[in-house]
Amino acid sequence: MVEKFPFSEKNISTNIVERIFSIKTNSEELQWHFDNEDRKITVLKNEGWLLQMDNELPKLLEGTFIIPKHIYHRIIKGSSDLVVKIEKIIL
Repeated sequence: MVEKFPFSEKNISTNIVERIFSIKTNSEELQWHFDNEDRKITVLKNEGWLLQMDNELPKLLEGTFIIPKHIYHRIIKGSSDLVVKIEKIIL
């Protein structure tokens, strides 16, 4: 069974992808989750999308930041497509 994700993505290199979350994405698809590696996120396009980390209030997705592995987080839908570059930090 192929898992359906609420985004499309294209590979930039071995550990870097560009991920697009469409404005048409259903908010219910944007679930709490964690990743198995640290990730460096660079926001390329955003209008109103938020990031909520475990036990924190939502913050605007902007700039470049790290999401540590095994920390629950989710994104909250904004008013246009969201485009981010994600680099998996593999030590």
